[in-house]
Amino acid sequence: MDVHNIDFNAQWLDDPRDVQRDACGVGFIAHLKGVASHTIVTDGLEILKRLDHRGGRAADGVTSDGAGIQMQIPKTFLFEAARGEGVHLPDTYALGMLFAQVTNPPIDAIREELVTSISSSLGSESNLFNANQKPVIHLKHPILLNSEMTALRQQKALSVKTLNLCFPLKLSLEEAMALLKSHAAEAVAASYEVLILSDKGLDADHAAIPALLACSAVHHELIQKGLRARASLVIESGEPREVHHFALLFAYGAAAVYPYLSLECIESPHSLKNPLVFDPWKRGKNYQKAVESGLLKIMSKMGISTLQSYRGAQIFEALGLKQTFVDAYFPWTPTRIEGVGLKDFEEDVRARHAAAFRVDGSPLLDDPGVYTWRKTGEKHLHEPDMIARLQKATRINSRGEFKLFCKALDEGQINLRSLLSFKTNLTPIPLEMVEPVTAIVKRFATGGMSFGSISKETHETVAIAMNRIGAKSNSGEGGEDAIRFQSLENGDSKRSAIKQVASARFGVTSHYLVNADELQIKMAQGAKPGEGGQLPGDKVDSEIARVRNSTPGITLISPPPHHDIYSIEDLAQLIFDLKHPNSKARVSVKLVSEVGVGTIAAGVAKAKADAILISGYEGGTGASPLSSIRHAGLPWELGLSETHRALVGNQLRGRVVLQADGQMRTPRDIAIATILGAEEWGIGTGALIVLGCVMMRKCHLNTCPVGIATQDPVLRERFAGQPEHLINYIFLLAEGLREIMAELGVRTVNELVGRVDLLEKKSFPTGSRRDGISVAALLTPSGTGAQYHLENQGQNVEASLDVMELLPASRRALDGKGNVVFNRTLKNTDRAVGTYLSSEISRRFGARGLTGHTIQLNFKGIGGQSFMAFGAQGLNVTVEGEVNDYCGKGLSGGKIALYPPSAAQGEIICGNVALYGATSGSLYVCGSAGERFAVRNSGAHAVVEGVGDHGCEYMTGGSVIVLGPIGRNFGAGMSGGLAFLYDKTRQSQKHINAEQEDVLPL
Repeated sequence: MDVHNIDFNAQWLDDPRDVQRDACGVGFIAHLKGVASHTIVTDGLEILKRLDHRGGRAADGVTSDGAGIQMQIPKTFLFEAARGEGVHLPDTYALGMLFAQVTNPPIDAIREELVTSISSSLGSESNLFNANQKPVIHLKHPILLNSEMTALRQQKALSVKTLNLCFPLKLSLEEAMALLKSHAAEAVAASYEVLILSDKGLDADHAAIPALLACSAVHHELIQKGLRARASLVIESGEPREVHHFALLFAYGAAAVYPYLSLECIESPHSLKNPLVFDPWKRGKNYQKAVESGLLKIMSKMGISTLQSYRGAQIFEALGLKQTFVDAYFPWTPTRIEGVGLKDFEEDVRARHAAAFRVDGSPLLDDPGVYTWRKTGEKHLHEPDMIARLQKATRINSRGEFKLFCKALDEGQINLRSLLSFKTNLTPIPLEMVEPVTAIVKRFATGGMSFGSISKETHETVAIAMNRIGAKSNSGEGGEDAIRFQSLENGDSKRSAIKQVASARFGVTSHYLVNADELQIKMAQGAKPGEGGQLPGDKVDSEIARVRNSTPGITLISPPPHHDIYSIEDLAQLIFDLKHPNSKARVSVKLVSEVGVGTIAAGVAKAKADAILISGYEGGTGASPLSSIRHAGLPWELGLSETHRALVGNQLRGRVVLQADGQMRTPRDIAIATILGAEEWGIGTGALIVLGCVMMRKCHLNTCPVGIATQDPVLRERFAGQPEHLINYIFLLAEGLREIMAELGVRTVNELVGRVDLLEKKSFPTGSRRDGISVAALLTPSGTGAQYHLENQGQNVEASLDVMELLPASRRALDGKGNVVFNRTLKNTDRAVGTYLSSEISRRFGARGLTGHTIQLNFKGIGGQSFMAFGAQGLNVTVEGEVNDYCGKGLSGGKIALYPPSAAQGEIICGNVALYGATSGSLYVCGSAGERFAVRNSGAHAVVEGVGDHGCEYMTGGSVIVLGPIGRNFGAGMSGGLAFLYDKTRQSQKHINAEQEDVLPL
């Protein structure tokens, strides 16, 4: 907050001229004069009927997605009606409409900056429709600098009260909390409009209440007293220093934060070797900007665009906090793994206070090794000894060495599953009665590591190893050289069995899709959920650019997942689309472990996915930013057990394969994952370690010293990994799993799935914190019904228009006997028209498509969703009418021409997200198209008479000619290709996002 930016006479928290254009929301209808009228209800119902956006209809009976109406019901009538039905209502009650949790698309806070805001406000949040609203202070920056905090205390527009968080050591923390809440309520009741919670004044006789605990406690105390909207909370504390700290404070009610200790450290002349490089004020501003950028990133990962919406949202789950403690100080926060309470926090507060004021200690702070491994710091999964032991065991294929590695890791107490143990009062069976190892290894897969993020040698070695044993390797976000689809002379194959279809759509063509055993939709990634991938430009050499349809030397930016998925219905459409180019491949969906993922997974199963992957927060490469992975996501144990129970409870478990991944290293990890619900397992980082990775965390710098995560030809020569090393590891894991199964008396993997009765919590010293942790959430039985995959979903591809009519009509061209012309009418229920036919072209003629002859399809009417998705070369289509969303998605050489009936000139005839991820081909639209036109286009050419918002976003190649108006944010993140705009009204310039491209007149 700069003094010059204070608006003391502001009447609105947001500028009313800034009309938000969100896809959905909450609304109401009322008479302005408060007159009761039946017309209000009938008008509301009519409005509801006419809502025609995705999900904007009456609630769906399966997913509960949709819109509804809430109206006032007289209390007396409600109570009488309830009693008549035998329902007793409490005196205090609330009515609300619940929606099933579906997908909540993240936002790109950098390239879609126009919809984000980090501004905050201080003061009473009175009725916005009241002309006499009290003044508020607008904060352009919610992270306050020294001068801004001084200005806040000196201003006269709002009354400010400072509440000290420091308490005498003779008081207990509980007593101090009670006093703080009481003083806060009294201050607001006395008309103070800003409460500053400050821990300044700490000394040898006073300790400080933790800032987050104080913030949340006061926030909820004011809510319970009906006072919350009358005052704002400002945190003045020495605690917050990392982005996560600030994110928590805002999520639990803070309107602004003044991190005085961090600023003192940054502005100190001793903080830089050369203090003249930046003046202290500039350093503070840089810190402020960095923190606020990080806040935007966290908000956007959740699909929240403004800090005002994020504030108080509490989008966190507690791990290891007692339910009673959460109910008292963090109400409404889920806590499935119970543990410590207020007394434990008090012990920590007093211990830190004693350490800070010790007389004979060192003035230097210890390095706990939180972010990087330290010999005297906390224990890490990736320690030098662990890496060396695993590499030795897999290189010499020694079960003895591998058991030493497993013993050290399993006893390490570094993850949630470390709290569990197998029951011992069981009847073992002979090892030879257990499912053979050759069958078990087929259940393994490697993680999605893109070509480019790791070297060609590494990527192909992983594929060869997994193909030899009948397991699956994963291509990553897209792009695989077609030459790898052919077997080698010795019978090996470099082909990745799993082809990932992510938001990036790098190199996802019809030919790519038909050469897969599994097509995986990456909704999110475990290491950094809510973010897209990014491959630095210096790792994009000519070969990677060719395979991934991009430009050498240009950074590959992945959109946040997922630009063509805004609901379960949209996901179902993509699953449908992928079934058509490859009906024999199973379609899987990758989700991230989080509270509520079981509900999402149930929707995914209903959307007819064949497999679901639950990815834990531990996964990912060393290129993931520490701020992204340290506090994001949850252990796969929680997400997996919740998903398994939800699928069983909804009678859906038998329809899908359930897989889990996230730093699984030992047979014990695999066994626990199976017991919690997984019948398949993913190995990512572990696979790279056995091939030589030493966890230098230089993946993004292109300087990997062992030739794994680099494209430098000199460094790539150092790669020494062999397929045998990875094969040895997979077999060692499978053999170890067989031994555990024998001890548990279980014959097959399927029999082990969901058997939580075989697990119990480890015993720990009575009264210790580990003893107080509850793992009941993991050990809850899933109930009756199928516990593992039993039946296939199917998409009824055989009944599609392509199979029934287009394929038979195109035989002449497919057999090389001449051209084909086919005429037909279309209706909007004809989805993915041309996709199956294109796959047949790709199977017969490869990536080059049909070149000798052509297939000309002429339609009249309305094309349904995904018209000509992944359309192949040689397939030319015209439509007299219009097409729905996703036209030309992943276009792979096909040609599309759309024109309206003569009476409908100038209309919007092409839906949203056309040409998403297109790699080649052309689209001509005699009319306008919707939003997100040609997103991630990397080679297709298009002519259109107008587009909506976000046109040509993330485009890396091809060309687009727009002969009319464009929407906002045109060309955001565009790193290649050409866009030509006919700007008759000269209004285009204000809609272009020119961050990365040059805008030139013709």
